[in-house]
Formats: sequence, structure tokens, C-alpha cells
Amino acid sequence: MRKHIYIAYTGGTIGMKPSKQGYVPAAGFLSDTLKKMPEFHRSEMPLFTLHEYDNLIDSSDMDPSDWQRIADDIADNYDKYDGFIILHGTDTMAYTASALSFMLEDLSKPVIVTGSQIPLAELRSDGQVNLLNALYVAANFPIAEVGLFFNNRLLRGNRSRKVDADGFSAFDSPNFPPLLEAGINIRLKAGELAESPNNTLTVSNVKAQPIGMVSLYPGIAPEVIKNTLQQPVNALILLSYGVGNAPQNPELIAQLKYAKAREIPVLNCTQCMRGRVNMGGYATGHGLQEVGVLSGSDMTPEAALAKLHYLLSKGLPFEEISHLLTQNLRGELSD
Repeated sequence: MRKHIYIAYTGGTIGMKPSKQGYVPAAGFLSDTLKKMPEFHRSEMPLFTLHEYDNLIDSSDMDPSDWQRIADDIADNYDKYDGFIILHGTDTMAYTASALSFMLEDLSKPVIVTGSQIPLAELRSDGQVNLLNALYVAANFPIAEVGLFFNNRLLRGNRSRKVDADGFSAFDSPNFPPLLEAGINIRLKAGELAESPNNTLTVSNVKAQPIGMVSLYPGIAPEVIKNTLQQPVNALILLSYGVGNAPQNPELIAQLKYAKAREIPVLNCTQCMRGRVNMGGYATGHGLQEVGVLSGSDMTPEAALAKLHYLLSKGLPFEEISHLLTQNLRGELSD
């Protein structure tokens, strides 16, 4: 039997149409475009059902309530379909893929987030290759986790980052190999094919959390950290130098110590595209460790933010959140 894949179109470039003001979302346009593309309806392809959301949005406007809507949509249709494709704008695609990886617990079917840099209806669109392959992979190479498919690679969702604003290789997974590569042959890399679904999907709800994110730079004033930690901030992501280093300004360190006293978790992620935090490597990192700053290891900032939303939404005590932030929950960090 042909597999049946559910496609949720949330908005984004792939389904947009040209206008005098540039590309704009338009209800029904993506559906009409797909009907005119015979390659999507060949016998080798899975059946698919396209659901266009009523309120199509640019991904720049995405927030946690949209993550919740997508997760609930998957849950509502989970028993009816063999896999799920989420069509999404590229700007915040890595954030949504990361968030869904935490929210969808006990996942036993593939969920693939994809989109395009050029609308599907336009000449030279990358959307045709991305969506066609995502559908084929979801049906024939099901990997039971949230992936991000772009430019012939399926990346782990919570390891992905947008690395090119206008190129077709828009996404990369700097610290983890692709789950799968689609060349002349489709080859599994780090991904494992799912067995017969036997789990009941659970959705962990998330609510928007006030989270600060500060990128260190030479000469940063302690007041920047101080102001970011003001109420109602519930957590801070610190984008540090190299392997987790920061200036040893006593006033700056005092602010981080103050954060721990107020039970505000501070998660240390590196500014570097590759590599991981190791606060024991240099004195400038050890100082952060001593005042309770937590290691983000090789988590992306997108995954760190999504993980904090997930954990803070559970209402867990500070000690448990601090512990879980440094644990590998969904393959988001290397042990």
C-alpha cells in the first residue's frame, strides 16, 4: 500500500505568489501549484493530504504559540498518517524544528520540516526538490524524529542552523552528521529507520518564556548583563567566546553569580559555529563555572532556546531545570 503523508503548510516562501509588493502568502495557491506538477502524483510517490493553515504567516512572525499549534495539529492527525511534513519559512525554521523535537515525546513516525528559498511556482525553485524528496523520504526512509530537509540532506532538527541567507544550501548541522543524504542513491548517515509505530505520541505544551540572550563582545559592560537579567526574565543564554570563555570583569561575574542566587539558569553556548563549550579548559571559562553558569556543550543557540522553553513551561524546580539543561534529551547535544 502507498504511504499517506500529511503536509501542513504554515506559511513561508515555498507557497507564496508574486505581487507588486514582493512575494506574499495566498490561500489556495500552493494547493493549485501542486495539482499542476505531475511529478508529485506519480505512482512511486506517497499519497499526501495538504492542509493550509487559515492564517499563513511569515516565519519571522513565528512564536511559541505557533509551535504549539503545529504540535497539536500533528497530534490530532497522528493516527491517520504515516508521516508528517511541515512547510515553513526558512528564517526561523531551525527554531521550530528544535522546539518540535522537544515537544513531540515518544515520536515513532517521521516529522520533516522543509521549505524553500524560491517559491514553488517560480522558475528555478528549490522547493520542488525539497518537498519531493521530503515526501519520498518520509514514506520510504522513515526516521522517527524531527528532521529538517534542505538541499538533499535530512538534518536532525535540533542540530540545524540557517547558515546562508540566499543560497540553496541554507542549512547546516555543524556538530552532528546528516541523518540522511539524497544523491543518486539515498543513504542513511546518522539516522535510524523507524520500526512499526507502537508508541502513543505525547505533546508537551509550551508557553512563551522571557529568555535573555547576550552575545559577548570585547568591552561589554556589566550593565548589559544586569539589564538583561531584570524581571521577568526566567533564563539567560550566554553566547561566549571559543570553548566557553568570558572576560573576568568582577562586576560582570557578580551579575552571573546574582543570577544563580535568584534561580535564573544561565546557559553557556559558544559563538563558534563548530565545537563545544569546555569551561574547564581556560581560567576565563572556569570562572563562569564557579558562579554556576551551565555548559551548553555543542547545542545550537536555537536548540538552547527551544529547550529552555520546553523545560520552563513544565514548572520544574531550578535544580531540576539546571540538571536537565546539561543532559542529552533528544540528541541536541553530545555527551
